[in-house]
Amino acid sequence: MPAPTVSRLTASCLAFLAILFSAVCWLSYSVLLNNQSDDNRFRQPDVPVYCDPSAILPPKRIAIIGAGSAGASTAYYINRFSPPCQPTNITVYEASDYVGGRSTTVNVYGDPAEPVELGASIFVQVNRNLISAAKEFGLVTTRNAAGRPKESPDMLGVWDGSIFTFTQSEASAQWWNIAKLLWKYGLAPLRTQRLVQTIVGNFTKMYDVPHFPFRSLSQAAYDLGLTAATSETGYEFLAANGVRPPFATDIVQASTRVNYAQNLGEINGLLALVCMSTDGAMAVRGGNWQIFDGMLGASGAALRLNTRVAEIADQDDGTYLVSSVPSDASLLQSETQPDPQSQADTFDEVVLAAPFQFAHLKLPASVAHPPDTIPYVRLHVTLFASPHRLSPLAFHLPASVPTPETILTTLPSSQYRSSPSARAPAGFFSISTLRTLFNPSGPSGPRTEYLYKIFSPRPLNATFLGKLLGFETEAELLGGIEREDVSWVYTKVWDSYPYLPPRVTFEEPLLGRGLWYTSGVEGFISTMETSSLMGMNVARLMVDGWEGGGR
Repeated sequence: MPAPTVSRLTASCLAFLAILFSAVCWLSYSVLLNNQSDDNRFRQPDVPVYCDPSAILPPKRIAIIGAGSAGASTAYYINRFSPPCQPTNITVYEASDYVGGRSTTVNVYGDPAEPVELGASIFVQVNRNLISAAKEFGLVTTRNAAGRPKESPDMLGVWDGSIFTFTQSEASAQWWNIAKLLWKYGLAPLRTQRLVQTIVGNFTKMYDVPHFPFRSLSQAAYDLGLTAATSETGYEFLAANGVRPPFATDIVQASTRVNYAQNLGEINGLLALVCMSTDGAMAVRGGNWQIFDGMLGASGAALRLNTRVAEIADQDDGTYLVSSVPSDASLLQSETQPDPQSQADTFDEVVLAAPFQFAHLKLPASVAHPPDTIPYVRLHVTLFASPHRLSPLAFHLPASVPTPETILTTLPSSQYRSSPSARAPAGFFSISTLRTLFNPSGPSGPRTEYLYKIFSPRPLNATFLGKLLGFETEAELLGGIEREDVSWVYTKVWDSYPYLPPRVTFEEPLLGRGLWYTSGVEGFISTMETSSLMGMNVARLMVDGWEGGGR
């Protein structure tokens, strides 16, 4: 192998420095897809295709259960792919009161002018579907962490519970960052970059014929050589390719922990590399949920919020009867005592665009093998505003040394292959100083505050925040902290993504004739973009079935 040129090595180091910082934002930050961000292959022509009225077919009635990335994308691409003489009537059921699934915002201080992402926070330049949709709907994107205060010389640190194993200075000190990276880790960053390029190159083929559309996710992953990475842990796969500690444990593991709350010895090799593929991180101003809201609007679907599907039943004519109830209806309602507010509608095709185990619905008797129940990570998200900066003393630093504004975590070197029981000796996965805010109603009058986000495996308490920010408190619960120290706090518990150990088979998209499932992709790669990809794949398979004489 020829030695890399200085320019390539510099680019590699800079890419990984960017990766380290952009990793702090969660759930889908990763991925993949090819560098064509303005993808027009699947769009209907701008000039409508004429359809003779005598050739118009009866409308296809389609139910989609879930209004997150997968459900919205399914509706959007059904509308794109449908032949000009084939009308569709799409109904989207959503159990919550908003669109976007795990991509949602909350308003700091209750102020709509200060939204902050609670779930899926960023996407990247190579996320083909999301980038294309954001452009189509005229959404404004901003660079990830553009509002960070930049009051510390270190923008990022990796903390193992005792020491910072790596720190990254501000972008203005890029050459110093590169020198530190090379001195400590040698060529491991370049080797990792090459692995990422290979994996991404193989994965992007899932968007193109002959691999798209794919009836079997397991077969597609095998055909594209991706199961070589999914069949081993991240630690094993990286080591086999010449990437070992400390780079693997300091840098890659910090990324797997913030993105998937899993250590390198647990998560599979494909996901370890996905976590390192986050160049060009961005977000939609006002919330990424707007992408999916735009998709649903463009699809012409009827949206039923606060509506839970209770049952999908076979009918004699080959259609499905979908029974729905208000979301607050009891899950224990018996079949002999149906909910008086229930509604039943007939559909030709049904798409379950949510994890089956969280949908709480009864599948039709014709489904011989329901999707497996798989364990999901229970992630605690804590958002709060405070006038205090992160305390150096909480991280064993001298009081005069500013703390990095973003802190990722890894395990101590002695625990690099630990089990899930060692998931977070630091007590958290990441701490991000998101931006500064002006609080017009501070306890002592208007003031500037910092907005923080913490991901952790357990709920945080007042003592933890007091130590973190350097104030004393007698409170136990977060809500008991004096507003002088923490003026606003919001907590959320997510079933955020599956545990992603080594595996080579995945849930397939077809459960039965005309009954589809998108969430199998979450056991493969769990991101906003891959959920959108599976929605697009199901839409293409469905429409191809119509054109081929199917349902």
